[in-house]
Amino acid sequence: MSPLRPGAGTAGGRGTSTPTAPPPPAAPSLPPAARRSGPLTWARDLAMGMRFAAGGGREGWIRTALTAAGVALGVAVLLIGASVPTLMDAWHGREKARENLGQEHPPKAGDHTVLYASANTTFHGEQIRGRLIRPDGAHPPVPPGIRQLPGPGRMLVSPALHELLASPEGTLLRERLNYTTAGVIGDEGLQGPRELTYLAQSGTLHEPDGYRVDHFGKNWDPQPLRAPAVVLVIMTCVALMTPVMVFIGTSVRFGNERRERRLAALRLVGADVPTTRRIASGEALFGALLGLLGGGALFLAARRLASAITLWDINVFPADVTPAPLPAALIVLLVPAAAVLVTLLAQRGITVEPLGIVRNRPPVRRRLWWRLLLPVAGVLLLLPLTREHPWHDTPLNTVHLAAGSTLLLFGVTALLPWLVDAVVGRLRGGPVPWQLAIRRLQLSSGSATRAVSGITVAVAGAIAIHMLMTGMQAGYQDAYAKSGRIPQIGFWGNAAGWQQTQQALTALRATPGVSQARGTVVGSVGRLPAANGDIPATVALGSCAELGRLAHLPSCRDGEVFLTTPAREASRDIGLAPGATVDLNPPRGYGEPTPPRPWTIPPTARPAPARDLSDAHPFQYDLLITPAALDAGRLGSPDMELRVDFDRATPDAVEHIRNTAARINPSMFESSSVDNPHDRQYDGVRTALFLGAVTTLLLIGAGLIISTVEQLHERRRLLSALDAHGTRRATLGWSVLWQTTLPVLLGLALALACGLTLGTLLLVIIGSTVTVDWPVVAGMAGIGAAVILFVTALSLPPLWRMMRPEGLRTE
Repeated sequence: MSPLRPGAGTAGGRGTSTPTAPPPPAAPSLPPAARRSGPLTWARDLAMGMRFAAGGGREGWIRTALTAAGVALGVAVLLIGASVPTLMDAWHGREKARENLGQEHPPKAGDHTVLYASANTTFHGEQIRGRLIRPDGAHPPVPPGIRQLPGPGRMLVSPALHELLASPEGTLLRERLNYTTAGVIGDEGLQGPRELTYLAQSGTLHEPDGYRVDHFGKNWDPQPLRAPAVVLVIMTCVALMTPVMVFIGTSVRFGNERRERRLAALRLVGADVPTTRRIASGEALFGALLGLLGGGALFLAARRLASAITLWDINVFPADVTPAPLPAALIVLLVPAAAVLVTLLAQRGITVEPLGIVRNRPPVRRRLWWRLLLPVAGVLLLLPLTREHPWHDTPLNTVHLAAGSTLLLFGVTALLPWLVDAVVGRLRGGPVPWQLAIRRLQLSSGSATRAVSGITVAVAGAIAIHMLMTGMQAGYQDAYAKSGRIPQIGFWGNAAGWQQTQQALTALRATPGVSQARGTVVGSVGRLPAANGDIPATVALGSCAELGRLAHLPSCRDGEVFLTTPAREASRDIGLAPGATVDLNPPRGYGEPTPPRPWTIPPTARPAPARDLSDAHPFQYDLLITPAALDAGRLGSPDMELRVDFDRATPDAVEHIRNTAARINPSMFESSSVDNPHDRQYDGVRTALFLGAVTTLLLIGAGLIISTVEQLHERRRLLSALDAHGTRRATLGWSVLWQTTLPVLLGLALALACGLTLGTLLLVIIGSTVTVDWPVVAGMAGIGAAVILFVTALSLPPLWRMMRPEGLRTE
C-alpha cells in the first residue's frame, strides 16, 4: 500500500471501501527535555553546523575562508600583543646579564677583575654600542655570548656589525674601530640580531677612563618611559585591539543571509528553533576555529620577521615573541566563545520558520542618547588628563587614558547605524539608481553598517595615532633644528692635563671639514671645610683664547684667574672670592670619601662678565683659570670638554671628526644634534600602522563584497523582473555603487571627526602642538574610496548573472 493512500473510510474515488490495515506501532521518542537540551545535544548540533560549513560547496568555503581570515588577523594581532611583556622581559634581561654599570665599592685589581669602559659611537645615524676591557689577571669575568675575552688589539663584534664593517659603506668605521676582528658575539650577548655592538681589549685603557668590575650582570631597572612614549604605547594597543575586536565580531557574521536560508530548510525537515540556533553556532564556530589555527600560523610567520624590524631601537629575536601562557589560553578560549555568542545574539532578532525567515522584531527607531554616551564618556575620561602637566604615568591615569580612548572609538561604531538611518531616511528623489540604493538602505542597513564599522574604527584609530606621532616627531624636529643651527659636535672625556687637551685640539683642527675647535679642562671646587648640602662651583681651565669665549675678559695673561659675574648661587654659597681657600677635590656624594685638596684663589683674581648662554656657549662657569695659575692634574676627576665646528659641505665631515675623537680617546662621550634618530624610528612605526590600516580596510572590503552579493542573491527574482521590464544593467550597477558608497562615506566622515578629536586630546595631554597629518588623512580617504570601487567592481559580475528573465521561473 502506498503511504500516500487515503485511510479507512475514504471512497478511494469510486465509493467502495477497502479493508484497513492495522495502524503501525508508534515510533519511540525521547522526552522533549532530552531532545532539546543537554551537552550531547549541543555537541551533536554544533557538529552538524560544522559539517554544513565544511561541506557547503565553493560558496560555502568562500564564506568560511573569509570568516577565518578575519578571525585569523584578529588572533594574530592579539597573540602579538600578548607577547609584548615577554618580549620586553627578554630584551631587558639580556642587557642586564651582559652589563655592569659600576659597583658601589669597586674591587681591587686581582686575578678575577677587569677594567671596563664604555666606547659608544654613532655612524651615519646608527648607534653602535662599544665596550673596552683590559683584564687584570688570568681569570677575568666573561659576559654572556662570549667564550673568552679577545686578546690585546682584537675585538669581538655582533653579526650585524661584522656585516657593516665588511661592506663598502663601512670604510670610515673600520678606521675608527682600529682592532682586528677575532670572532662574533653569540645571541646571548646581544639584545637583538640587528644590534651593532663590539667588545675590544685596549692596551691603553687606564682607570680614569674606566672602572673595575669582578662580574657581569647588574641589579638595574630600566628608566620608565617618558609621558609621550607611554601615551603612544597605550594608544597603539587601543588602536590595534579595538578594530580587531569589531572585525572579529563582524567576521563571524559573514554569509549570515545564506546561513538563514539553510536554517529555514532545516526547519522544513523537522528541526526546532533552538536546534537551528545551535547549528548556526556550529557554522560560526567552524570558521572561528579555522581562524584560530590560521591566526596561530600567521603569528608564527610574523614572528620570523621580528629580527628584521626595529622600533625605537628595540630589535629582538623571533624566540622572544612568545605570548605568556595565560593570555594565550584566554585567546584560544574566548575567540571561539565570542563567535558563538555573536551568532546567538544575531539569532535573537529572527525566527526561523520552514518557509523562510521572519523578522520577529519590528523596525525599532535607533535612539541617539545612549549612543552618544560612549564617546561623551570617553571625552570626559580624557579631559582631566589634559589639565595635568606634566602627565604622570600612574595606574589611574593609564586606566583613564585606555578606557577613554576605547570608549571614544567604540562610540563611533554605536553612532554609525544611527547616522546612516538618519541620513538615508531623509533622502528623497534623485535618479533611478540613487533611489534604488537609498530604498535598499532604508529597508535594511544593518549588514552594511556592521562591515563599515570596522573601517570607521580602524581609520579613526589610525588618524589619532598618526596625529600623536606627528606631534611628537615635530617636537623632536624643532628641538634638533634649534640645537643644530650651528654645525657643532661636543666631546667629553677624562683629562690628564692641559697639554693633552692642546694635543686633542691640534688633531681636531687638522681633520677634514673642521672649521674651528676649542676646548677646556673643567672641574669643580667646594667649600673648606665641606658642609652637607653644598653644591660645588664649576671651574674651566684653558688658554686666554679659550676662556675669552666663555666670558668678556678685560685683558688676559697666562697665570691669571677670573671670577665670572653675575655669580651663581653655588659660587656664592661656598664663598668664591679673591684670596679665599677652596677644595679642588670636593665630595662627590657616592663612593669612598675623597681627601681635600686646598687651593687659595689668587688675590689678583678679577671679575669677568659671563657670556649669555647660546648654542655656541651652552655652559657657564664660576671660576676661569689659565694653565700657569693651576696644574689641571690637581683638580678632582677633571674632564676635557671639546667643541668642534664643521663645514656641512664637506663629505662625511662628521664621521672624520668622530674618527679623530676615537684616536684621542675612544671612551669620550659625544654630544651633538647632528643625527635625529627619532625621524627614522617614527617613520618606521608610521609606515607599519599605515600598512596595518590598509590590510584591515581590504579585509573589510572583502566582507562588504560578500554582504553585497548575498543581498543581490536575495533580490534575484526582483532583479529578473526589472530585467524583464527593460531596466538597463548600468542602472542597477550604479545602484550597487551608491549602496556601497553612502555608508562608507558616512563612516569615513565619522572616523575623521573621531580621529581628529582623539588626536587633539592626546596631543594636549602630552603638551605638544596640535598638528594634523593631512597626507595620512587624505591617504585613508583615498583607500576608503578604493575600497568602494573594489567592492562595486567585484559585485557587478554576479549582478549581471542574476539579471536574466529565467530567474522568474518557479515550480
